[in-house]
Amino acid sequence: MVTVAFQGERGAFSEDASIKLFGNDIDFLPCTRLKDVFQAVLEAKVSFGVVPIENSQAGSINETYDLLLAYPLHIYAEVILRVSHCLLALPGENLVNITKVYSHPQALAQCDEFLSKLTAEIIPVYDTAGSAKMIKERELRECAAIASRRAAEIYGLEVLAAEIETNINNYTKFFAISKGKAKLDTKNKTSLVFAARHVPGALYRALGVFATRNINLTKLESRPSKSKPWEYVFYVDFEGHLGEEMCQKAVEELRKEVTFLKILGSYPQAE
Repeated sequence: MVTVAFQGERGAFSEDASIKLFGNDIDFLPCTRLKDVFQAVLEAKVSFGVVPIENSQAGSINETYDLLLAYPLHIYAEVILRVSHCLLALPGENLVNITKVYSHPQALAQCDEFLSKLTAEIIPVYDTAGSAKMIKERELRECAAIASRRAAEIYGLEVLAAEIETNINNYTKFFAISKGKAKLDTKNKTSLVFAARHVPGALYRALGVFATRNINLTKLESRPSKSKPWEYVFYVDFEGHLGEEMCQKAVEELRKEVTFLKILGSYPQAE
């Protein structure tokens, strides 16, 4: 059986992403913090951790990027999940009687148009599924949670309204992280992070190692360096696997152009 750690309570969207990646035969380890997920993988308490990396509306999850840099782990796979929010409550409740709505701040923001039509108090909590669990355990009447349909099934809640997100094009990309490396697949992606020299044209020359080999970059993002104020590292995704000679040569040349380089993983690219 595959063992997977994720941040949040059972019914979190990270659990849905795990099932989409590995199937239903999974032993889960819910964690309070994203850092705890990485630590569980590092200590071999689980085979994989599944962590969110980017939302199509809100952008990158910076904490995940920082943890990828800090931990000696590998990106093993990626999966893209359609995030559809539901309004959940105890059996017998109805929409007009709801006075309070709980959920993660990002979920609340993604459902702002629906929530603006309610007269309920909006209360942020640490987790979408955690808000559903809280309503069930405390038997909170006239209260609702914004979470997944799976959370409703797990905690025995009713769905008062489905697909309440403002933008239906709401997707989150997740990474599966592991101590092991993924094998070469038919369609692959590589992620890495580097620091450029403080000289004119340094970034241009660094990225040129991909352009001259016709390697397609799918993402380039800068993040503040944790070691020096006002210095930055660059996260890059490109199509290809380090098991391929062309990609190997590009990275070898990149090492000569930068002051720091870490390979985060080569893995199958999600559809």
